[in-house]
Amino acid sequence: QGQLVEFGGGLVQAGGSLRLACEASGHIPNAHTMGWFRSSPGKERDLGDFVAGITRSGSRLLYSDAVKGRFTVSGDTANSTVYLQKNNLKPEDTAVYYCCLDPIIGGRIWGQGTQVTVSS
Repeated sequence: QGQLVEFGGGLVQAGGSLRLACEASGHIPNAHTMGWFRSSPGKERDLGDFVAGITRSGSRLLYSDAVKGRFTVSGDTANSTVYLQKNNLKPEDTAVYYCCLDPIIGGRIWGQGTQVTVSS
């Protein structure tokens, strides 16, 4: 089975922007939904918080209240690709961001995570 790989994390000042990308490496099952979660420092991935998601063919975009209006999710689920444009970043957005894919059949697939640090 293939895996998901995230790109674009880093250090940014408060008020700045970052764009995360997530792409498949190798064979990935067809996606029903793709999205992003984040885990604050010291928190395990599976205890992280939902950030944003996109359903098959982009028919629905979903956001947590914490990021609505600042983050934009986009992508092509048919090609197992998802992006997260993050604007007006705040120090509380500091976290490890994980890409995930929920296949039409099978269990959730996770990326390895990418660190985003927002300085005040």
